[in-house]
Amino acid sequence: MTGFAPVEPATATGKAAELLADVQKTLGLTPNMTKAMANSPALLQGYLALSGALSGGALPAPVRERLAVATAEHNGCEYCLSAHTYIGANLAKVDAPELEAARDAKSSDPRIQALLTLSDAIARGRGQVDDTVLQAARDAGATDEEIGEVVGHLALNVLTNYFNTLAKVDNDWPVVPLRAAV
Repeated sequence: MTGFAPVEPATATGKAAELLADVQKTLGLTPNMTKAMANSPALLQGYLALSGALSGGALPAPVRERLAVATAEHNGCEYCLSAHTYIGANLAKVDAPELEAARDAKSSDPRIQALLTLSDAIARGRGQVDDTVLQAARDAGATDEEIGEVVGHLALNVLTNYFNTLAKVDNDWPVVPLRAAV
């Protein structure tokens, strides 16, 4: 059940139609989340702008997808957990054990582990992070650019997690159930 009526690309008008056409052109599909976001073209445009900017940043796709999986599990968003598990496996080529570990903000790669730990600490501490966590990320090789992007990805993922949960967006990805109710 959808809490927001999806804006279908075929019947969309104005800015919503333009943005949905861009999504279709870029992704080759129009996910239900973007159709629901199109009820507010400003929201959809903001999401696309931040997502696009961060995708061209220093963090590679396999790291970004792990961050998204960890945040989705933490926030209890099955839509995002499903989407980023699919994207992580099929587009970013992250193996299944690493995607499963990411649900707990874990990785076998020490550098990625440090970034996941930092993101998780920021989320759980609502921005308040012990200096040792930040230093551990730096000690693992994370640059200030990457640390800044971790915050950006966390903000982007919280945005989509909260929106999808509130809007009750129909999951159009292979479903990955949450581990426990939030």
